[in-house]
Amino acid sequence: MMFSAAAIAILVTMGLALARALLGPTVYDRILAVNMFGTKTVLLIAVYAFLSGRTDILDIALVYALINFIGVVAVLKLVEHGNFYTDGETVQDEPGKES
Repeated sequence: MMFSAAAIAILVTMGLALARALLGPTVYDRILAVNMFGTKTVLLIAVYAFLSGRTDILDIALVYALINFIGVVAVLKLVEHGNFYTDGETVQDEPGKES
């Protein structure tokens, strides 16, 4: 009974995170909401694994957590730099050389 209540609470917070992702005033609010939605999905998978007695589903939750983390880092780099290939350094002209 307690884990069913936890699952319902997780679903409610997932709904709130989805609302923030759709209504967020900035792109960073939306990224944070998507990250929170992914984290709550991992929690929901873990609660389901416990309720159903299938502990092998926890491996899926861990893989999903890693994919969520890598995806959020990639999207933040894309938003920050505009592409995935920049290393964060800008090329400056040599002193004394005219362009």
